[in-house]
Amino acid sequence: MQTRWDVIIVGGGAAGLWAAGTAAARGKQVLVLEKNNKAGVKILMSGGTRCNITHHCDSRKIAEAFGKNGRVLLSVLSRLSPQDVVRQIEQEGVATKVEETGKVFPASDRAIDVRDAIVRRLAREGASLVTGAAVQSVRPAAAGAGFEVVVQVQAQSAMNLTCDSVLLTTGGLSYSGCGTNGDGYPWAQGMGHTITSLRPALTPLLSHEAWVHELSGITLDDAEVTARVIGADAKLAKLERATSRGGLLWTHFGCSGPTAMNVSRCFSDLQSHSPASMLVDLLPDLSREACEQWLLDAAKESNRTITNVLSQRIPKRLASALVAIAGSTNDVHTSELSKKIRNSLVERLKALSVPIHGTRGYPKAEVTAGGVALGEVNFQDMQSRKTPGLFFAGEILDLDGPIGGFNFQAAWSTGHTAGLHV
Repeated sequence: MQTRWDVIIVGGGAAGLWAAGTAAARGKQVLVLEKNNKAGVKILMSGGTRCNITHHCDSRKIAEAFGKNGRVLLSVLSRLSPQDVVRQIEQEGVATKVEETGKVFPASDRAIDVRDAIVRRLAREGASLVTGAAVQSVRPAAAGAGFEVVVQVQAQSAMNLTCDSVLLTTGGLSYSGCGTNGDGYPWAQGMGHTITSLRPALTPLLSHEAWVHELSGITLDDAEVTARVIGADAKLAKLERATSRGGLLWTHFGCSGPTAMNVSRCFSDLQSHSPASMLVDLLPDLSREACEQWLLDAAKESNRTITNVLSQRIPKRLASALVAIAGSTNDVHTSELSKKIRNSLVERLKALSVPIHGTRGYPKAEVTAGGVALGEVNFQDMQSRKTPGLFFAGEILDLDGPIGGFNFQAAWSTGHTAGLHV
C-alpha cells in the first residue's frame, strides 16, 4: 500500500463510502480505512438487514426532521437530495421501493445490495478501500501542510501514511457491535474541536412497572407518544422532538418501536431522581370529546362489558390493563360505569402515563446524539473551521434524526459534499 494520498477517509460506513466515490470521480487519489473486516457493517444491519436508504420526501422535510440542528443540512441536501440518492443507487443496479410509511428500501429487501452498490461505485471511480485497518492516530503533519495517519492493517506493523486532506467518518458510539467506539472524537478534539454532550438516541425505553411488562408483545400500529421529564427545579423540562406518532411495541423491559425510539433521546440523560414518563395517545385520530361520546353511546348497550367495548379499538389485553388502572373491573358493564371511571378511561385512552426509568443505551441505539459542534464545521464543504484540510461527515457530527432513513440521508449528503471538496 502506498503511503502518500490526496485524501484519506477514516471510516468505511455510509458517509465514508459515498464520499470516497465522489472524491475519486474528481480524480483524487483516495484511501478509505475501515477497521472492521468488511465495510458498511451498519448498512448491513440497518432496517432489520433491509437498509432504509432514505425517506420519500423533499430535502426540506429531511432537514426539519432533525429539529433546530437540521437547518445546517439544507446546503448539503441541495447537492445530494433523497431523489439523487435513489437515482444513484438505481444506476448501480439496485431497484428501490417506497413503503406506506415513506421509507425507501431496496426492492430486494437486502441491505447487502445497497452496501455493494456504494462499494462498487467507489471502486469504479478508482478509490482504494482497505478493511481490517485500525487507525491509531490522526494529526496534522509535523512539518508543512497535510496530515499524518498511523494505521495497523491486520497483524502487520503500524504504517505512517500522509495525505493532503483527511475526512473523519468514524461514526459515534451507537451499535457498539458494529465496531463503533467513538475513536474519532478525541482526534477531532486534538485538532481544536468541541464535542457536545454524547448520549444514545433511537434506543428502546425501560420501565420498571409490572403492568407495562405484562403487555409484552402487544403492538400498536398508530399511537402518538410524548416524553415528559421533570427537572431538578421540579418543573417540566423543555424537550426538543419530544413527540412522535406511529408504531409502538410493548416489551418485557418497557417500550420499543418507532415512536418510543424516536423520543428516547429525551430520556438518555435521565437521572435516577428525575420523574419521567411517556404519555401515550392510544387513539390519536379521536378527540377527547369523541372518546367520551363513544363510551356514552356504548353505555346504552347494557349487555356489553367495558373491556369488550374498548377492545373494538385497542388490543384486549391493553383494554383490561386500562380498566384496572382506571379503578374498575373487566366484567363491569358499560351501563354501570360511573362518570368518574368513564372520565378516567378517557384520560388513559388519550394520555396513558407510562413511567420511564431510562433507556437500553448505546448497545441498542441506532444513532448517537451529540458530536462535533456544528458551528465549527462549514457545511458548504464540510471542512473544519479550526483545522484547514480536516473534514467531517456522518454520525460523528452533532446531528441525529428520527427513524425512517433520515440519518442515512444525512450521511450520504454530508459525505457527498465532503467528497466534492476534499
